[in-house]
Amino acid sequence: MLSSMPGGALSDRIDRRYVIISGWFVYSIIYFAFAFATEAYHAWLLFALYGIYFGLTEGAERALVSDMVSPEERGRAYGLYHFAVGIALLPASILMGFIWQGFGHEIAFSFGAILSIMASILFIFLVRK
Repeated sequence: MLSSMPGGALSDRIDRRYVIISGWFVYSIIYFAFAFATEAYHAWLLFALYGIYFGLTEGAERALVSDMVSPEERGRAYGLYHFAVGIALLPASILMGFIWQGFGHEIAFSFGAILSIMASILFIFLVRK
């Protein structure tokens, strides 16, 4: 909540793609840190920092959806965006659980961080202004 307004304002001033990519890199750093957290207070601190990722990405992603379609298509575009996110979350969560159970939390969080970096790289090349 504390980072949502500054993150949204930043995405209004500079290219939204850079704000989104920055957020995804913050996500990857936090997930790598979760992989090596050993104390309860580490988790509390990392969850608080996780809010920075949300603040940088949530508003900027929705605004980017709006930027990419005509006003007449926005409802459908938002519906498709939220459908895709929702559909992806279930198998992603199940996969995270299997990796955690089979290989431990270190590998599970590291895998999530690596996927975030890979998604950021793909985003740079595939999403044009």
